[in-house]
Amino acid sequence: MSRTRILASSAIFHGFNDGATVAVPMIFPILLSQGFILKNYSQMGIMSHLGLLTTFIFQIIIVQMSPLARYQHFLAASFLGISSTLFLFSQAKSWLSFLVIYLLFRLFDSFYHTLGLSLVSKTHQTGGMDLAMGIQSGSGNIGILIAFLTAGSLAQQFSWKTPLYFWSAFCFFTGLASYLLVRSLELPQEKPEALTLSSWKETFKGVLAYLPGLIFAGGGWGLVVYYAPSLFHHRFSVSMGQTGVILAVWIGLGTLITYLFGGLCRLFNRQRLALVGLAGSSFSLTLMGLAPEVWLAQLSLYLFGLFLFLIFPALQASLGSQVPSENQSQAFSLASNLQIISGAIFSLLFGFISDLFSIQAPFLMMAFLALLALIGQKASFRKGYRKT
Repeated sequence: MSRTRILASSAIFHGFNDGATVAVPMIFPILLSQGFILKNYSQMGIMSHLGLLTTFIFQIIIVQMSPLARYQHFLAASFLGISSTLFLFSQAKSWLSFLVIYLLFRLFDSFYHTLGLSLVSKTHQTGGMDLAMGIQSGSGNIGILIAFLTAGSLAQQFSWKTPLYFWSAFCFFTGLASYLLVRSLELPQEKPEALTLSSWKETFKGVLAYLPGLIFAGGGWGLVVYYAPSLFHHRFSVSMGQTGVILAVWIGLGTLITYLFGGLCRLFNRQRLALVGLAGSSFSLTLMGLAPEVWLAQLSLYLFGLFLFLIFPALQASLGSQVPSENQSQAFSLASNLQIISGAIFSLLFGFISDLFSIQAPFLMMAFLALLALIGQKASFRKGYRKT
């Protein structure tokens, strides 16, 4: 019963957490079109870059702080902070004030992918790891789907502030539900002696085996969240409401894949699925970058959704099975931070590339990086086989 409640709470936490991170960038194209707050793609890239770096720094701090308080306290701080900063966005009057609020928002957004993932992994060590990872990953995608469906259409029909009000309330009530599910439970807590510098180094050695896939996954995610809305809205003149629907279908297909992940693992294996995801991502991003018509760009995006969301649970489940229970928070913090660093670097770079060339150029660049990641990850898996 407690495992069910923990997984349900974590799924809700992941849903509102990731949904909120997508709802904010969904209003960027409108702000850019209006010339209000955002003036160019470079400003968008700088904001995305600094926000991701903030999450990177605070994920490490949060893991180190985890022995000092119960998991429930961190969950409460996260959903209250996310809800509050979403409301504060609507009060911003300049790019600088918007940026400061965005960095604060990313601070409160730094809890789930270390502590939440770790809790799911710890409570499923004796069985059901693949199913649990697929469910929690898929639930995050459902939150993103809701964000895509609501943020663009609300901003287009009313104002850019409306989706921020909606998501502020949504995160408060879903966060409260997540908290109440686990409030009375005695949950595993980090031991201070497990979080030494030597344990960080040892855990990092295990994470290195998944470095190519993690780097691509972080960059690929950032590419779609920050630049796909502008690709459809500015390149193909698709309304923001319709753009939201297109991206909702993308994340919906990804959600389907994550919920089927446990069954797919029984038919194939995690490593094979990760490699298929990387190969398919390279192909679909190439099509997307070269697409002359909106229908082909849509089709390519949908294919990318199927392949990208094979990679996330495959790497997460492999990592959770490999790392000792006492080092789970460190392992997922490091894995998440590698993706964040990748996303931060690429989101900054893609902003300048889009200004210099076109909004399609980052998609072609990411297709090439997917191919390099495929080669590197396959070599890493083979090295692991030789050791065992």
